[in-house]
Amino acid sequence: QVQLVESGGGLVQAGGSLRLSCAASGRIFSMGWYRQAPGNQRELVAVITRGGTTNYADSVKGRFTISRDNAKNTVYLQMNSLKPEDTAVYYCNARNYNLNDSWGQGTQVTVSS
Repeated sequence: QVQLVESGGGLVQAGGSLRLSCAASGRIFSMGWYRQAPGNQRELVAVITRGGTTNYADSVKGRFTISRDNAKNTVYLQMNSLKPEDTAVYYCNARNYNLNDSWGQGTQVTVSS
């Protein structure tokens, strides 16, 4: 079982920035961030493989940057130019080489207008 420890999140005004971090135990193939707003399904925000291949939701391209420190098994999500519609609970995801998923406890991101 992969253990995930998230940090970051909080309240920020529109146009501001936040950085999320997530540290994982074990050998991980990919790590990423998903988010879920009230009444909505959980959706992909960004994901990065161990080799550095990234994928972003169209809604965050050009504003969010995902990066990874393989030595620390940690993934970061730098969120710039935040919008009120980015408000959600953000969940860290880790997928191992058996394609098993683990999830963090979630961290609230609130963007005020």
